Amino acid sequence: MKGWNRDQMAARAARELCDGFYVNLGIGIPTLVANLVPPGLDVTFQSENGMIGIGPFPLESQVDPDLINAGKQTVTAIGRTAFVSSAESFAMIRGGHMDLSILGAMEVAESGDIANWMIPGKMVKGMGGAMDLVAGCRRIVVLMEHVARDGQAKFRKSCTLPLTGRNVVDMIITDLAVFSRADRQGSPFRLIEVAEGVSREEIRAKTEADYLED
Repeated sequence: MKGWNRDQMAARAARELCDGFYVNLGIGIPTLVANLVPPGLDVTFQSENGMIGIGPFPLESQVDPDLINAGKQTVTAIGRTAFVSSAESFAMIRGGHMDLSILGAMEVAESGDIANWMIPGKMVKGMGGAMDLVAGCRRIVVLMEHVARDGQAKFRKSCTLPLTGRNVVDMIITDLAVFSRADRQGSPFRLIEVAEGVSREEIRAKTEADYLED
């Protein structure tokens, strides 16, 4: 197999979790992270719609249509799950109480800018909580495919789509590689991990952004 599948990407993102973390998971591949928490870690997943303490996706016999995340997917509760208003949930995010958010993206720039909420000309309901998450969470990890369906690079020199936030991304995990940077004070991204069966030359060819290599 060449590269990582969605579950393997989510498992790699789960390695960024730490004991005691409060974590928000974005729509799409990030939601899989809740199923892949390393054994022994005590992590609390939070959703913008007011659920604090989200378990893994339910089996068919466990589905409760009243238990959903911000992406309207059915989820499970855990022993310490709390239900709060959306206002309180956003206050938790905006107040800087979230340790980590794992988000999807359509584009990430080499400067750490992220575009993940709309494509011009397509109908969208709004940005949702993405803007609050990238501004309020202490660390932002992006999970995305390395290239778009049309073959264009998604890790770019600069974003071409409307931005969600500037200089906010700390780590990028794609189906081909992992890029990380030391801080948001202008430090560049560095290629730190290559997926099985993928060459550094292929990553370079499919990446528009500049990055460092060991």
